[in-house]
Amino acid sequence: MGTIRSTRTLLFTTSPRSPEKMIPEIRLLINNLEGHKWYETTQSNYYKLLIEEDFFHSTENESSNPAFSARDRVNRGPQMLGFINLRPEITLTQAGKKFLYSSRPEEALLRQMLKYQLPSPYQKASKALGDIFWCKPYLELLRLIRYFGSVTFDEIKIFGIQLTDYRSFDLIIEKIEKFRMEKAITKETYVQFSGKVFDSETRSIYRSELSNKNYSVRESCEFSEKKYLSTKKQNARDYTDALFRYFAMTGLTAVSQSGHSIGIAHDRIEDVDFILDSVDRDPVFVDDLEKYQNWLFDPTTPSLSTDNEETLQLKIKNIDENFCTSGMDISTLKNAYDSLRTLRKEQLLNNKILVIKDMKEYFDIVEVFDRIKRKEYYDNPLMFEWNTWRAMTMIDGGRINANLNFDDYGNPLSTAAGNKADIECDYGDFILNVEVTLQSGQKQYDNEGEPVARHIGKAKSKWNKEVFCLFVAPRVSDATIAHFYYLQNINIRHYGGKALIIPVSLSTFVKMIQDSYKASYKPEPFHIMKLINRIEALKDQVCDEIEWYEKVQIEVASWLRD
Repeated sequence: MGTIRSTRTLLFTTSPRSPEKMIPEIRLLINNLEGHKWYETTQSNYYKLLIEEDFFHSTENESSNPAFSARDRVNRGPQMLGFINLRPEITLTQAGKKFLYSSRPEEALLRQMLKYQLPSPYQKASKALGDIFWCKPYLELLRLIRYFGSVTFDEIKIFGIQLTDYRSFDLIIEKIEKFRMEKAITKETYVQFSGKVFDSETRSIYRSELSNKNYSVRESCEFSEKKYLSTKKQNARDYTDALFRYFAMTGLTAVSQSGHSIGIAHDRIEDVDFILDSVDRDPVFVDDLEKYQNWLFDPTTPSLSTDNEETLQLKIKNIDENFCTSGMDISTLKNAYDSLRTLRKEQLLNNKILVIKDMKEYFDIVEVFDRIKRKEYYDNPLMFEWNTWRAMTMIDGGRINANLNFDDYGNPLSTAAGNKADIECDYGDFILNVEVTLQSGQKQYDNEGEPVARHIGKAKSKWNKEVFCLFVAPRVSDATIAHFYYLQNINIRHYGGKALIIPVSLSTFVKMIQDSYKASYKPEPFHIMKLINRIEALKDQVCDEIEWYEKVQIEVASWLRD
């Protein structure tokens, strides 16, 4: 239970930032600590378990404050959304069981998001904040998106999170419409204009704190107006980013990567309208913990349009008009609908792959890489991984599998669990892992150095064949280069022996794509193996890692030479 002491905007769980990550983290907690008291020792033990898992990525020092880090992962998303109960001891709720073990985790997540409310017995405003909160945040932001058709990241960041009371919905609409009008006529650049508005709105929200010079910021010893405003703005960005990601998993919304906006998925408008018409906007059981938990933990509420047999039959017919639904109960209808959606997605993906293999996406692939370099997309890391998958699919044969989640129409939705390579290229006689990152410097080495090698070891064990790796980044850090240079020369059983990881700059990788497009023939897996063999030979021809890296770039940039 917690008190909201200094936040005057909507707040959403940002830990974990992506909801898919809650599933393995909750499962780890329940499998190891269910029935335990949730106190500091248990929290520390959980975090120690967590950092040993492949799916968890953190650069935080284990010894800094493991109990605090554990609370950050558990007390927010998992507890606030009702998937676990921490009092009197750790237990998995019925809603949590649906989220972890059902075939429709996105449906379980949606129901809980629609029940998340401010205030609640879990979160109440301090006396200083008064009665600022009275809403169900996800419900009201969904209503806002539906009203406008689509809303930009900045519009939610600046205005949407001010919707702390649903009775001020019309006021927020007026603010966004005014923002759009002024944006259309301003002579300033958009960055200048939106930055000024963001600063003005933030100052207005926290005018009392600024007037009284109450600059206290969580986990900071710096007390200044600049630091205070900077923190509040960053919080707004984090809340908005998490909101996009949580809505994405429900399937109700679609994100425009280039437009940095979120809208209702075109085939889910009726589902959204049903929610907006039927879900009560008022918070419930604010002062009654037992009744609130009974309501929150119920996996069947609120009702969704897909709980109705006639609606499901219609959705099924929209996908396959010849599919017979006669005699099916609601559970069977849901399974049938899921199967048809999966089949449709696979067909769409297969059709896209055929187009990519025919080189018809070449110019778009190169352009997307250019836009990623300029950081033009909402989720540049996701787009980098997806576009690299497209590039590898295009340049040579083999089965190219991306460790991505795709939406119903074959578009990139989110990155998947981090316990295997970003992309796995199966060329029959050997495997080529492809790992991509936009990180640079020490952070690149900390987050990518060991996992990349570990993924090779896992793939070798799984496939019982040679596994190599192509590592692509806009700039490969010196520490990463040194690490990979070392690994190709040392036998490490955990990595399946010597690990050949080929570090390549994004510009060199694009040259590799261009050569594939210009070639008078279709590259085949043996061209990849010839490149690998040439790079393997370099270790006996260089004096250090820097010379090795430079020669690797030359080899990759001319990979189709005779």
